[in-house]
Amino acid sequence: MNRNDNSLILMINGAGIALAYILLGASLWLSTEVPLSTKGFWAMGVFMLTISLINVVKYRFDFRQSEDRLSRIEEARNERMLEEALREE
Repeated sequence: MNRNDNSLILMINGAGIALAYILLGASLWLSTEVPLSTKGFWAMGVFMLTISLINVVKYRFDFRQSEDRLSRIEEARNERMLEEALREE
């Protein structure tokens, strides 16, 4: 994927998250039979779930990035060893 595809996907995801929060706020605002404390509990749960999901994605991305970095270092080392072996012959 190139940079334009990623920015488009991020924009669509951001719009979806914003719409979800707007709809959650509207449903909590308009539901009159639910006590305010319950509404607050639901809202906190949704926000905490969002933060948790962001952290999970970040840690998975960081782990994948570190694996890629280690594999590139190992490939460079192997290539250098092959070049040295070919020079000796």
